[in-house]
Amino acid sequence: MSSVFTSYATLGFHHIFNLQAYDHLLFLLALCAIYTLNDWRKVLALVTSFTIGHSITLALSTFNIIRFDTALIEFLIPVTILFTCFTNFFKLKGAATKQRTVLSFHNFLAVCFGLIHGMGFSNYLKSLLGRGSDTWLQLLAFNVGIELGQLLIVLILLVVAFILMNIFNAKKRDWIMVLSSAAAGIALILMIETNIF
Repeated sequence: MSSVFTSYATLGFHHIFNLQAYDHLLFLLALCAIYTLNDWRKVLALVTSFTIGHSITLALSTFNIIRFDTALIEFLIPVTILFTCFTNFFKLKGAATKQRTVLSFHNFLAVCFGLIHGMGFSNYLKSLLGRGSDTWLQLLAFNVGIELGQLLIVLILLVVAFILMNIFNAKKRDWIMVLSSAAAGIALILMIETNIF
């Protein structure tokens, strides 16, 4: 059983770093662009909120409880990225650091957007799942792997931001603008390339 858990956790971890899943990576970058290392509790809560969201729809889709139009999901995923980037632009004056609580409306959005991204993960996972009775274990392990991968990506992002701002004296506003603008531009291209229209 432990080997099954390890195998699927590894698959989930590596899936986040898969170039074919870079839209999920883009969302993470946009989601955490406004935060610094000092905000690690807020970032952890955000990433976990996103994981909760995509775990729900990933499970529902895996067990065929919900069905969806793949083209629609491929369109909505970059929409979530674009929307997140726009919210970042409104927080350029440091609203993220003024937020006193760990949980916020941002966490609610992360859960909602996670629901959409979970449907994006589902086709990949369905192709890997075994036919045994341990589907729940495989699903749990895959989600744990994704969560660990996401946390590593965010940690790298926060460390890079720390180095740029504290060693190279980059401005936080510029960091947010560059990261969010790049993610928004790629999201627009992804939206145009989908077959939704």
